[in-house]
Amino acid sequence: MTKHEPGSKEENYFLIAEIKSVYDSAGFVKIKSYSDFEERFLKLKNVFIDVFGGMRKFIVDYAEFINSGIILKFVNFDSDEDVAFLAGKKLYVKSSDLVSLSNEQDTYYIHDLVGCDVFRNDEFVGKITDVIKLPTNDVYVINTINSKEVLLPALKDYIQSVKIEEKKIILVPGETDIYDDED
Repeated sequence: MTKHEPGSKEENYFLIAEIKSVYDSAGFVKIKSYSDFEERFLKLKNVFIDVFGGMRKFIVDYAEFINSGIILKFVNFDSDEDVAFLAGKKLYVKSSDLVSLSNEQDTYYIHDLVGCDVFRNDEFVGKITDVIKLPTNDVYVINTINSKEVLLPALKDYIQSVKIEEKKIILVPGETDIYDDED
């Protein structure tokens, strides 16, 4: 989650993609999705991009899946020169434009997981600082109480419960610390 202050009101923006490159001479850009819901880009009406120190609204004119990813075209950006400065910029949406999570159990937004306190055997282990998305499963990055970074697979074998409302994750009880060093 990234916070910005357009005008006098602080608003929340959520990262969904990054512009990787200009796609063609008609003003299309190729994006890398950070969303589990790639179909969202076909329905996307607008995005926000940090330009010149502030979040600016860009209206999406067209979106399409192509062999190598997703391309977008913004209203009033009609040439490769118009969009060249956007390469490398990140695309955000407001909370009202987040895809609703289904009622599936164990489905969470990354921004809800980051900052959660992690406990094992009723002892505080550390805080989640990031979530790494891998093809087989996500991995939680935990900054432990002894300032080590631990990678924990987001699997039921390791996680007993997730309480997003309490910003708390309970690990499966065990004998060893998750931050024991193998060396």
